[in-house]
Amino acid sequence: MSSVLLAPSRRLGHLRRNVFGGFVEHLGRCIDGGIFEEGSPLSDREGFRADVLELIGALKIGVLRWPGGNFVSNYLWTDGIGPRQSRPRRVEIAWGAEEPNQFGTDEFLRYCAKLDVAPYICLNMGTGTLSDALAWVEYCNSAAKSYWADRRRENGRAEPYRVPYWGLGNEMYGDWQVGQLSADEYVRTASRWARAIRRLDPDIKLVSCGMNGWNEWDRIVIEGMASLVDLHSLHLYTGSSDYWTNVLAPHQAERAITYASAWISRVGHVQRLNRVPRIAYDEWNVWYRVHDAALEERYSFADALAVATYLNIFVRNCKWVEMANLAQMVNAIAPIVTTKQSALVQPIYYPFLLHSTTALDDAIDVWVDSPKVEAPQASAGEYWRPRIADLGPFTTIDASATCDTGLNNVCVTIVNRDPGSTDRVELRAYDSAFTGKARIRTITGDGKLGNRPAPDIEGVKLEDRSEQATADVLVVELGPSSFTVIEVGLRK
Repeated sequence: MSSVLLAPSRRLGHLRRNVFGGFVEHLGRCIDGGIFEEGSPLSDREGFRADVLELIGALKIGVLRWPGGNFVSNYLWTDGIGPRQSRPRRVEIAWGAEEPNQFGTDEFLRYCAKLDVAPYICLNMGTGTLSDALAWVEYCNSAAKSYWADRRRENGRAEPYRVPYWGLGNEMYGDWQVGQLSADEYVRTASRWARAIRRLDPDIKLVSCGMNGWNEWDRIVIEGMASLVDLHSLHLYTGSSDYWTNVLAPHQAERAITYASAWISRVGHVQRLNRVPRIAYDEWNVWYRVHDAALEERYSFADALAVATYLNIFVRNCKWVEMANLAQMVNAIAPIVTTKQSALVQPIYYPFLLHSTTALDDAIDVWVDSPKVEAPQASAGEYWRPRIADLGPFTTIDASATCDTGLNNVCVTIVNRDPGSTDRVELRAYDSAFTGKARIRTITGDGKLGNRPAPDIEGVKLEDRSEQATADVLVVELGPSSFTVIEVGLRK
């Protein structure tokens, strides 16, 4: 039997809705043929796939990032505004495709409005100029009687969109990025951009371009940009054909947060900053199987357990993680898959859905005692993935918990990563008592492929039950390789 001890009075931080964020890029069928498909009987009058919109809406995401990703570093945003019939078709060199520009700034911002989410636009620091960036911000956010604000009005939007989040480039450290920069070059460019953009719109939140959290790039960028930005981005993709490596690799995110937050804290102290940036994990996911231009990964339930662990980590570290964006939302390494006839969900959809729809106001401290497992070394062909063997041993049970502001309810999210054993987990509340019935929802893999329009999509099983909690303890049986959400009342 394993134990999970909750400490509701030990609050780790306020959990922002932007931790449950999404990302859509002009990559494969993510946008064209995914969220946007003009002429489809499944699309609304604006060309948005209604079935996809419903599935993304059910996830209750707080923020949506666009247009990239690698795509943004050679994207001319002005190609995507105005009458669609007059927009140019361009060669797209990040992913080796052609960009029709039928989905641009106005379409993205209308899509965010339909979802009732905050938009997050990443600026082109590859082929783009500061003038391009300022024009884009003016188009979206300015109420002035000025050229770009008037262009927005001509295109049908009288009031400013007031886009709150703007990224200062994407992965500018990488040789795969159009316009790659060294860390010092990036700071020189991004600091000029940040100062100028803030003069145009002092209220926006800027995001500096980070790497993996423990790299020299992050140190140099944090030192040079901490006084100018609100968030520092980190990216992480994990995955392996080895089960234990796959489900444990998300703990690299915890290491990255520890390193990056330490550098941010040091810079805040040395530079005597009144406020320091927080972290935007604005790209994260399981991704290791496909590397073609479409990236249409097919996910297993082990991948879903990894996603559940990622989200547990972001909840536990919400003092520092202010935003996290699952990359991506549709078709390309995504929880949602479309065909001409329907939209379906992959196993990784479900832990995100349960996390985002049950999380409460504040993360609380959780202590876990369960069997331990050592992480295996990276296997041949996966040497480029971050090592996790030096982070172990790990508990087979991974957990996070949130409570409401009045300490009347608690929600616990638990991953049982043991593929061979059921675990009876004993939950206790250190300074509170449980009250009433606990609602317990558990998802497991069924190992079956569907006979639906996309027959290679693996299904899951959902069990929804209740247990009467005593004041002292709640015992929950967790099946092997499962993800469970427990909602229960509290009293002093």
